[in-house]
Amino acid sequence: MKKDFYLTRYALIIKRLESSPATYSQLEDYLLNSFEFQDAGIKSYSIRTLQRDIREISDLFNLSIHNKKKGDNRYYIESRPIMEVDEYNQKLLESFQVSNALNLHPDFSDFIFFESRKPTGIEHFYDLFFAIRNKRVVTFEHYNYKNKLMTSRKVHPLALKESKDRWYLIAIDTKDKVLKSFGLDRINYLDVAKNQFREKYKYNFREHFKNAFGVMNLAEQKPQNIVLKCSRHQGEYIRSFPLHQSQKETKETPEEIYFEFFLHPTYDFMQEILSYGKEVTVLEPKCLVDDIRNHLQESLNRYLES
Repeated sequence: MKKDFYLTRYALIIKRLESSPATYSQLEDYLLNSFEFQDAGIKSYSIRTLQRDIREISDLFNLSIHNKKKGDNRYYIESRPIMEVDEYNQKLLESFQVSNALNLHPDFSDFIFFESRKPTGIEHFYDLFFAIRNKRVVTFEHYNYKNKLMTSRKVHPLALKESKDRWYLIAIDTKDKVLKSFGLDRINYLDVAKNQFREKYKYNFREHFKNAFGVMNLAEQKPQNIVLKCSRHQGEYIRSFPLHQSQKETKETPEEIYFEFFLHPTYDFMQEILSYGKEVTVLEPKCLVDDIRNHLQESLNRYLES
């Protein structure tokens, strides 16, 4: 068994047992007939390896796999973790599956094409993760796109947040004691100090981000019900890839699909809606309808003036 293949085995075992319980023989047959095992040239899978994989899956993904025994030797996943933890596990599985495909096939560049983009600052990820867990003071230089200035920052790091394939540090700026976000791709000269900060912050970031769209919501406005009317074509895409965890489908006609959300009507969300053009119309709340109307009118005026 190839040593660098274990993550793929874990993903395949979880995938099979999520569909239904299976005996060792059924699992073995499923794995050996998978494209992943065929590509890797693996032709055997022992019961001892399965038992070791089950223990490691439990440790890594917080999934309990048991054997029914007593006349029924099928393995099954006892319980799924809470939704938020499950999202993290799914991210891990997706990353492992892509990574394994690239590692197994050196000629992947002939078949797999990534989007061209600038570095996202992920090289700072573990240092910041360490600093957050250990309450270490962090200093760095940060570039601001709006004023085009590089400024020195000293912060108390509290969390990391992903948004649209970018990572952001959520931290208290020691200069003004304000909670801010910093794009990892705009951080330079990062330094994690040896000293810890003693302040205790009581932010519940899971709740903080629950009704936010994008990096974070710094406004004190309350979340609102937002209703969208989408063309059938665009609605199908939004249905299959929800814009936000609060998304609910409320109505459907042959031509349109209606969705409702509960979140802050932030600038980030408005920009997302505008990206769909005529395919999506905001019906509620009035404040967001007015903001979009004004934005579109200003854009039209610019074209009329040119």
